[in-house]
Amino acid sequence: MQIRIANRTDVPAVLGLLADDDVSRARGFGVVPEEVDAAVWAAFESIDADDRNELIVAADGDDVIGTCQLTFIPGLSRGGAERMLIEAVRIHSGRRGQGLGGELIRWTIERARERGCRIVQLTTDKRRTDAHRFYAALGFEASHEGMKLML
Repeated sequence: MQIRIANRTDVPAVLGLLADDDVSRARGFGVVPEEVDAAVWAAFESIDADDRNELIVAADGDDVIGTCQLTFIPGLSRGGAERMLIEAVRIHSGRRGQGLGGELIRWTIERARERGCRIVQLTTDKRRTDAHRFYAALGFEASHEGMKLML
C-alpha cells in the first residue's frame, strides 16, 4: 500500500470511499454523483492549495483503497502546541480487517511528528463503536466530548 497526498484524479474514488459507509448513508451522503459537482471541486482545490490541509489516499496499485484528511492547527493553548486533526478516515469496505487502517493512521501520526505537532486528535461518530476500539488500540484516548452545530 502506498500512502500519499491525493491529486485531482483521486477525488471520485475518495468520494466513493466516503459514501461507502452506513453513517454517511444515514446522513444522506451515500450516493456518489455521476459527475462531481462544482462545490466538491472547489473544496478539493481549496484543500490542495492550503499548506495546513492535506487530503491523503492509500493506494494499492491504481486503486484508491483508503483516505483521510489532515488539518494542521496552530494554537496558543498547551504552550503554543501545534496539533493535527484527522478527519474522514475510510478504508474500502472490502479491504477492512487487513491492518490497512492501522497502517494509514500510523502514517498520519508520523506525518504529524514531521510537521512538529505535539498533539494528534480526531473525532468519530458515537455510533462507530468498532472505530472507537480501533483508535483506542492505536493509543488514542477518549478525552473530550465533541459537539457540532450544523449550519
